[in-house]
Amino acid sequence: MEALLTSLYERKLIAILRGVPNDRAADTVRALCAGGIRFAEITFDQRNPPCAAMAIHRLSKLDGVCIGAGTVMTPAQVDMAADAGAKYIISPNVDADVIRRTRERGLVSIPGAFTPSEVADAYRYGADIVKLFPAGSLGAGYIRALAGPYAHIPLAAVGGVDAENVRAFLDAGCVCAGVGGNLVDRKAILEGRYDVLTEKARALCRAAGV
Repeated sequence: MEALLTSLYERKLIAILRGVPNDRAADTVRALCAGGIRFAEITFDQRNPPCAAMAIHRLSKLDGVCIGAGTVMTPAQVDMAADAGAKYIISPNVDADVIRRTRERGLVSIPGAFTPSEVADAYRYGADIVKLFPAGSLGAGYIRALAGPYAHIPLAAVGGVDAENVRAFLDAGCVCAGVGGNLVDRKAILEGRYDVLTEKARALCRAAGV
């Protein structure tokens, strides 16, 4: 777990795959890796969680990328993701049971928070990194203000992050950032234009300084 966190702090970026068809997920991840991305989050659709677990199982076998699960909202989903090969668990909210189960399974816990109290609670429950969501609405100034009293809590920016603002979030105090639609271009994926993803990934990595 410590090695994974060290790598994440160095690489700084997590690609968020939401709504990507399973039969296109591997090519999507390969294209992102070609552009420098080394972490990819496969989000759970709460209407059909096993679908994400199947994708995680396949993608966890790829070289050069560390696969995690996103939108994980129950301890049972933590187990499903862990059994499929996920190395970290990301949630949109603070749920003590989800955080504790993640730690019990030996995975990195990254729950989502909005308020200062939620950030503190998430860390107290055992979160390794607290995801500030939606970062685009909160702004870098909000994160900079939180990073003062919460300098001991690793923060991540997710939601509305792109190549134009990622550096501002990192400079404000975030250890990493998650990027979804602004990186994982669903239209390009469905059209088979994976080179678009590679170029977007390169631009994002340059902007983040990795």
